[in-house]
Amino acid sequence: MSGSERTPGPFVWFDFGGVLSPPLDELFGRYEQNTGIPAATLKRAIAVVGEEYGLPPLAPIELALLDERAWVAKLHRAIRLESPDLDLSRSDPDFGRQWFTGHVVEPAVRGLAVELAGSGLRVGILSNNVVEWEPYWRPMVGLDDVVTDLVDSCKVGVRKPDPEIFALAARRNDVDPRDCILLDDLDENCRAAEESGWTAIRFVDADQAIRDVRAAVTERLVA
Repeated sequence: MSGSERTPGPFVWFDFGGVLSPPLDELFGRYEQNTGIPAATLKRAIAVVGEEYGLPPLAPIELALLDERAWVAKLHRAIRLESPDLDLSRSDPDFGRQWFTGHVVEPAVRGLAVELAGSGLRVGILSNNVVEWEPYWRPMVGLDDVVTDLVDSCKVGVRKPDPEIFALAARRNDVDPRDCILLDDLDENCRAAEESGWTAIRFVDADQAIRDVRAAVTERLVA
């Protein structure tokens, strides 16, 4: 991570999954091709494991309440209960390796992050993510020397859309929440950011996102 001080002004935060990463449906589709587990079946199993903890589907592993292998074992158990004849032999306990194999960063969005940082603005990644997946997604994104901060749910113990993660991100970077801009693909995260005093932009596609982020940055700079 870059430790150099940035010019005061907007701090633009990028979500990872579905923003810097390929679309989530593409990730699920490729995983189905690699393992033979239908995307719908996997999504239901993820939800079952979340319910076991009384949490949203991915929250247990995104909060590091269990490790990846234990999580995959629970997924397999849920899948076997639903589809006992489904072959799980191609589903590796190293879920993250299979999940990200063959994928690349969304180049236009990564380019926007580099452009903003190059103009002197602070840029960060604010992500719900998994400890064991870091060796795969961070090299894929390739922004370690660009971003000012990485706020990762599995390391800070709180995840979007909990308002505490937005407060934490602003607090530890000594930035006014009103100067924070979030680019995220989920409505619930955007709403939570706005309720925390941030500006939020819902990612629909790269062209729209880049246009809207640039407009939000310009608005903050002239405010």
